[in-house]
Amino acid sequence: MFRKLAIAGVAGALIATTAFAGGKKDIVDTAVGAGSFETLVAAVQAAELVDTLKGEGPFTVFAPTDEAFAALPEGTVESLLMPENKDQLIAVLTYHVVPGKVMSTDLSDDMTAATVQGGNVTIDLDNGVMVNDASVVQADIETSNGVIHVIDKVILPES
Repeated sequence: MFRKLAIAGVAGALIATTAFAGGKKDIVDTAVGAGSFETLVAAVQAAELVDTLKGEGPFTVFAPTDEAFAALPEGTVESLLMPENKDQLIAVLTYHVVPGKVMSTDLSDDMTAATVQGGNVTIDLDNGVMVNDASVVQADIETSNGVIHVIDKVILPES
């Protein structure tokens, strides 16, 4: 269930970069509507995490942009999307999701946060807001079931 929740958070981040007015959508619908998170949405669908991320939450999703996925080594995304690599895909996606709703004002320098995947991410506030080695390029995109923080790099769990 946590894996599915993490994916929903990721999908929500995708939609978060678009101008957002009116009623709040869930993480997945926000991501789909944004148009700049096609890779993330495809990954959430391949990992079968859509229903989880459309659930109650709340979730905090650190959502990589399409450009962030494109910066991975050639063939990485295609490999992750293969059915035989579904467990690895779920691990990567859920590493981008933290249970609960964590707004930027809740962050402190050098804090760690446990992800749905089971590992921890570190927050660094010295030069902007960093999650591990990814920069937050848009923060606090509120959805009906959590919050999305858009990041410029895919963060990978330690093996």
